Amino acid sequence: MLKLKGIAAAPGITIGPAYRFGKEEFDIVREQIKPEDIPLQIQLFEEALIQTRREILELQKRISFDMGQEEAQIFDAHLLVLEDRMLIEEVISRLKKEMVGVAFIFSEVLKKYIEVFSKIEDDYLKERTADLNDVGRRVLRNLLGKKQKSLADLQEKVIVVAHDLSPSDTAAMHKQLVSAFVTDIGGKTSHTAIMAKSLEIPAVVGLEMATTRIKNNDLLIVDGTMGTVTVNPDEETLTFYRQEEQKLKGISEKFLAVKDLPAVTVDGKTVEVSANIELPEDISSVKLHGGQGIGLYRTEFFYMNRKDLPTEEEHFQAYKYVAEQMNPYGVVIRTIDLGGDKFLSQFDIPKEMQPFLGWRAIRFCLARPDVFKVQLRAILRASAFGKLKLMYPMISGIEELNQANSILKECKEELRNEGTAFNDAIEVGVMIEVPSAAITADLLAKEADFFSIGTNDLIQYSLAVDRTNEKVAYLYEPAHPAVLRMIKNIIEAGHANNIWVGMCGEMASDATFSLMLLGLGLDGFSLNSLAIPQLKYIIRSVTLEESKKIAKEALSLSTAKAVESFMEQKIKEILG
Repeated sequence: MLKLKGIAAAPGITIGPAYRFGKEEFDIVREQIKPEDIPLQIQLFEEALIQTRREILELQKRISFDMGQEEAQIFDAHLLVLEDRMLIEEVISRLKKEMVGVAFIFSEVLKKYIEVFSKIEDDYLKERTADLNDVGRRVLRNLLGKKQKSLADLQEKVIVVAHDLSPSDTAAMHKQLVSAFVTDIGGKTSHTAIMAKSLEIPAVVGLEMATTRIKNNDLLIVDGTMGTVTVNPDEETLTFYRQEEQKLKGISEKFLAVKDLPAVTVDGKTVEVSANIELPEDISSVKLHGGQGIGLYRTEFFYMNRKDLPTEEEHFQAYKYVAEQMNPYGVVIRTIDLGGDKFLSQFDIPKEMQPFLGWRAIRFCLARPDVFKVQLRAILRASAFGKLKLMYPMISGIEELNQANSILKECKEELRNEGTAFNDAIEVGVMIEVPSAAITADLLAKEADFFSIGTNDLIQYSLAVDRTNEKVAYLYEPAHPAVLRMIKNIIEAGHANNIWVGMCGEMASDATFSLMLLGLGLDGFSLNSLAIPQLKYIIRSVTLEESKKIAKEALSLSTAKAVESFMEQKIKEILG
């Protein structure tokens, strides 16, 4: 028996045979060609690009239908590679100059690009190496007339073991035949992890040596919650995990039984449980899992993967649709949060040494009121069709809030003069994700209608940890005493000024912290829609007084590990 430890990418437990999925190697010979062969070689190259584009668009269409628009957008990067004029022109130029077959030339150019990207220190750009490699292999396959080795060809239920899985690989999976997957590389925010959660199957990534330690048909136990893979377990271990697997299924059924019930504690405290979305298409999942509104509507996706800026009408139609679909529940629209790890080609934004600390979010909006006002006007217009609220990201102090509200006031005046209907009393909130905002929350609460704590950035800024950097990922600790004290202070400042305080970061989706956050007085949780039934079940299983005692004890502990251990034990007690 062998136990491997990796990164928990998607929760759950599954047991089954291993299927090693490796990339096929292309044996491309350097063949000299004649000048008269060049037009045919260029034609073959162009046909391979067209065929590859057709394959990706078909794949994107299927993924959009099966999993949703967000997952399908992963392939936009692949399509951009196929349209890269610099790459295409280099292939044709070298073909004419070196007089060698186009398959060999393309493979050499591809290697050069991959090598350049892999050496870039920017983590976001480095991740694009996988996209380049994936689409490049598709082009080579079409150039050589080879049939793709695909996970769609599986005939029996297996656990996929691979060095890495591209978006194309995971998209080809049939959920009925792939019960889990494990990879040598990858992190919690990789495409592989995103796809695993969408497919709702367990996954463990970053195992480093999985493909060298696991053979085809080895019996595996994948624990996607703890991030472990057990190879050829003994009978005792197998029995234990089979019991755990059944327990999880039973618990999942308990969660789903309460998904449409209100999130109210045993002693009558009602908590708002809403969902985070990126696109209007996500609403069906919110309704399916019992979401009581949208606590965070991320809008920067309107600006991505396009060459022009979205119009006011585009914004308006999307917001109007969401407002009408979610009525009578509320929808919180976060104004554009560009910058950091979200780059756009439409704006001439210079490369920054520290993009997460740079020209982003509300800073960008205040510097570009022409762009900001287009969105604000659309939100105001849509507010006439449902219960819309708006929220500013990355506010660092009262001055920025006042400046943003001043621009909002201008938009209201313009719409009044035009005779356009809107909700003049629309609630305006602040996303608390910067330490300076957390420390001065008492001042901001006098001007804001509500707070929403954005833990993803608040944690990284408070602990000086780049959450996209795998080398320091172990320091990213939501349960760090400094973070917990900051959250407590934000909630108390909000309540002292009679405003609602919620949370929309990943911490809100983690069941480990739910009791503590409830006890600290959080009024609402906004989370991944799949996690909503579990949170409702937990809230409905305790009294507010019990959760307050738990929160008090958690805050008395001096380390993040001690807090997590304590909270995990409390959750286990509730879940039986």
